[in-house]
Order: sequence, then C-alpha cells, then structure tokens
Amino acid sequence: MDIRSKLTALCEAFNAHDLDSIMEFFADDCVLEMPRGSKPWGSRFEGKRNVRDGLATRFEGLPDVHYGDAEHFVDTMANTGISKWTLTGTTGEGKKIEVRGCDFYTFRADEVIRKDSYWKIVEGPSST
Repeated sequence: MDIRSKLTALCEAFNAHDLDSIMEFFADDCVLEMPRGSKPWGSRFEGKRNVRDGLATRFEGLPDVHYGDAEHFVDTMANTGISKWTLTGTTGEGKKIEVRGCDFYTFRADEVIRKDSYWKIVEGPSST
C-alpha cells in the first residue's frame, strides 16, 4: 500500500469537495474525529454513513474550504500517515479563516479506518 499516494489523493479530493471520491478511501467501520466539539476529542463520527455526514458539515460551514501547502508524512510499519496543511475558507457569515492543521490517518488493508483532525487555535489579531 502506498500511503503517501493515498494522502495526496485524499487532499485532492477534499480540495475538489468531492464527498463520493473521499468516501471511496474509507472503510465501512471508519471513525472520524473533528477538531471542534463538546468533548476532549472534538466531535466523533463512527461508521461510513456518519463519517460522510460529518465531512459534509465541513463543506457546508466553509463552502470554499481549501487545504493548501500540504505535506505528507508516512509510517508504513504502523500503517499511519499525517497530512499537514493550511486550511483557508470563508464561513457563511463572510468570516475568512486561515489556520494550520493536520490529519492523522490510520489505514487497514488499503482503507482509512481513522481520521483524526487537529487545528491551531487562532486568537486575536495576527502578530507576525
């Protein structure tokens, strides 16, 4: 299994906002943990249908979401990969978002069984 190629293709599918293509990478018993939520792990979605619904909220909340500056790291022995990116987009209320983040992926038999997402917390004005 070429995890790096899968991570690259996943990033491309996310940038195309193509849920059908994205979900082709996921196993039926997959788990998604999104950065925001009321629990320490954010929001958790279990099973392919629920994961699809969870991912759809990303495109609804940030209709022009884009994952740029992507870098992919792979641990083939552990069947895991990490994608780092800069997320940009605009909320429905017109608020611009730019944040660094990463996704931790776990694979089994060529399919994603876990996607765990993290974002930096941006507070106040930019101080570069």
